[in-house]
Amino acid sequence: MPIVYHRTPVGIARITEDEGFISSISALDEEHEVTSPSTPLLQAAITQLDEYFAGSRKIFDMPIKQQGTPFQQQVWEQLLQIKYGSTISYAQQSNQMNSPLAIRAIAAANGKNSLWIVVPCHRVIGSDGSLTGYAGGLWRKQWLLEHEARTLGIGQTKLDF
Repeated sequence: MPIVYHRTPVGIARITEDEGFISSISALDEEHEVTSPSTPLLQAAITQLDEYFAGSRKIFDMPIKQQGTPFQQQVWEQLLQIKYGSTISYAQQSNQMNSPLAIRAIAAANGKNSLWIVVPCHRVIGSDGSLTGYAGGLWRKQWLLEHEARTLGIGQTKLDF
């Protein structure tokens, strides 16, 4: 399973390829030696992440696949529908999935998302607008939301209620 470590504005990203798909992208809290990509797909993932951080990419189009239950897959698929620079609440996400009582299960599935930024769980926030629950750390969630807002020139991220 090829792996590459790449420096981003919010830390080192660990990117894993598995059977022709990017299977995980995660942010590391500790320093790690940056490595060169060993496959064209890992290079494409780095290029797309760099474009995202430069503000020129809003939609990722690399082949992705992460392991999860059918429910988790549904949650992650729904995350892909959240527009760049927008946010939704966990309650809104559960309503969109026709599962209004499954807020905690949906939040837990968001937390198991292994494709940082590409499957944008950072765009899901608390109903009161608070930044809650982000595996990469709340400071990264805030940075990503502010980055997307700056790129769109909207100054702050808007809630889509």
